[in-house]
Amino acid sequence: QGQLVESGGGLVQPGGSLRLSCTASRMITSTFNMYTMGWYRQVGNQRELVATITSDGRTNYSDSVKGRFTISRNGSRKTVVLQMNGLKPDDTAVYYCSRQIGSDIFYGQGTQVTVSS
Repeated sequence: QGQLVESGGGLVQPGGSLRLSCTASRMITSTFNMYTMGWYRQVGNQRELVATITSDGRTNYSDSVKGRFTISRNGSRKTVVLQMNGLKPDDTAVYYCSRQIGSDIFYGQGTQVTVSS
């Protein structure tokens, strides 16, 4: 039930765009709609918040991605998408989809994003 499957990572040049998608295919829709969904990224042992979106659509972004990244969710498809524009080399990381209720947080397997010329 808890599986989150990410896709859309890859190699992109600085200034380019990528679209990350996460699907909770084994979760029933009503359960998916209860969770705050999000994206985190990790470089080495350091994992940081990128963006979250609550069940009622409120969003939160880290300062480093505000104005460049957009998070959205689709309850009927049980997906959460991170649209990343204006990518910078500092955005290079493994990106993890997350679901959270209270302090209980679960991550997907991650997808690599590399920004390099």
